[in-house]
Amino acid sequence: MAAEMAVPEATQGLARFAAGLRYDDIPQRVREHCKNLLLDALACALAGRLGEETGQVAALAGALAQSREASVIGGEPLSLVGATLLNAYLVTAVTMCDVHRATLTHVTPEVIPSALAIAERDGLSGRALLAAIAAGCEVTTRVGLGLDYPKFRARGWHGPGVIGPFGAAAAVGSLLGFDADTMARAFGLAGSQAAGTFAAWGTPTVKFHQCRGALSGLLAALLAQQQFVATHEFLTAKDGGLYNAYADGGKPDAAIAGLGQRWELEQIALRLWPSASLIQGMVTALFDLIGRQPVDFTKVRKVRIALSESAFRMHGGFGTYKAKFEALLSAHYTAAAILHDKALTLAQFAPDRYDDETLRRFAAERVEVRADASVSGSQADVEVETADGAKFSARCEQPLGSYENPLTRVQIEDKFATYAKGVLPDSGIAAVIDSIDHLEHLTSVRGLMALLRSVPKAIAAE
Repeated sequence: MAAEMAVPEATQGLARFAAGLRYDDIPQRVREHCKNLLLDALACALAGRLGEETGQVAALAGALAQSREASVIGGEPLSLVGATLLNAYLVTAVTMCDVHRATLTHVTPEVIPSALAIAERDGLSGRALLAAIAAGCEVTTRVGLGLDYPKFRARGWHGPGVIGPFGAAAAVGSLLGFDADTMARAFGLAGSQAAGTFAAWGTPTVKFHQCRGALSGLLAALLAQQQFVATHEFLTAKDGGLYNAYADGGKPDAAIAGLGQRWELEQIALRLWPSASLIQGMVTALFDLIGRQPVDFTKVRKVRIALSESAFRMHGGFGTYKAKFEALLSAHYTAAAILHDKALTLAQFAPDRYDDETLRRFAAERVEVRADASVSGSQADVEVETADGAKFSARCEQPLGSYENPLTRVQIEDKFATYAKGVLPDSGIAAVIDSIDHLEHLTSVRGLMALLRSVPKAIAAE
C-alpha cells in the first residue's frame, strides 16, 4: 500500500499524465484555452512571413529533405522535418507569440508545429489534436516549474530550447498513442537535446531556440516510437539529469503537484501586440493612458517608464537600436511608436517606421526608462509630461493577454484575420476560424492544414 501511495519520479509522473490524457479528461475551459493558443499560434505564424530572417530559415528547412508531405502555414509544403522547423520559426519570428511568465518560456512554437505535422500526416481528429496540445503545453510548463526558474536563469539558460523539447515530445507522443514507458523514453531523448542560453540575447538566435526545440521533440518522439533505449528518469537523474545539471536539483515535486487537477497551461499568456513579452505591461499602460487622455505627440516633453529590474535589464538598453529585431526589443522605440501612431502592429516595425528620424530621435531623447523596485515581472508605470507641464500617468498590474487580464476569442480572431489578410483568401480566413471554434468536431486535421496552405505564393526572403 505504501508503494502505491509513493509520489512518482517527476519524469515518470509527467509521462503517465501525457500518455493517459484524453479529450474527455480536459475541462471545457482548458479546451477553450487550447483553442486560443492554437489560433494565436497560427496568427503569429502568418505574421512571421514578415520576419527579417524568415527567408533564411525557409532555405534551411527546404534543404533538410526533398519530400513535400507536410504543410507550411502560409506557404508551400515541405518535408515533415522542414515544415516543423519552419512553422515553429514562423510562430516566433516577429516577437508576438505566447509566453509562460513563470519561466519566460514561449510554449506554442515548440508544441503546436510538431503536433500539427503529425496530426496532418496521420489524418487525426481535432479531438486528438486538442489532447496533444494540452499534453504538450502542460508538460512544457510543468517541467519549467520543476526547474526552480531563478536558479535556472542565473546560469544563463533560456527556457524554450531547454524545456520546449519535452512538450513537443509529449504532444507527438500523445498523437502516436504512446504508453507511459515509451513517453518517458521520449522525454529522455528530448532532454538529451535540451539547449539554449541567453548568450544569444539580442540576436535572432533566441528565436532559433524555439524552432530547434520543436524539432528536437519531434525527433525524440519518433525515435522513441522505434523503441530506442533512453533513461526513464531524465529530469531527476543524479548525474546529468535536467534538474541537477541545470538548476542545482530544482523542485521536482512542483512539476507534478496537482497534475490533472490544476492546469498550469492556463498561465500561458498571449500577446495582442508585437514587442517583447516583458514590456507588454508597458504597452498595456500606454494604451490605457492614451485611451483616457488624448496625447499630442508633438507636445510631449518627456516619457518616463518604470520597469521591473528584469525587464529593464533586457529592454531598457535600446534607446538607440539597429533593425527590426532590436526595435521589437526596445522599450524606448515601442513607447515612441505608440504615442505617435496610436497603434502597435507590425506596420510600426516596418523599416520606414523604425527608421523614421522623428521616431528615432524621440526614442533616444525623450523616452526615459528605468528599473524600479516597486514593479515586478511585466508590471509597468508610465508617465507622459507635456510641454505645458501637465503630467498623465498609468500603471499596469497585469498585461493584456495574461491569465488575470485575458484576450477574448474575438480579439484573437481579429489578430488572426489581420495577419492572414493578403495571404489567405477571405473565405479561407473565416473557414480557419470556424474550424478551430469547432475543433472537437473536425474529423481530420488535414482539412485545416489545407486551408492554411492555400496561398498565392511561397515564402520568399524579405
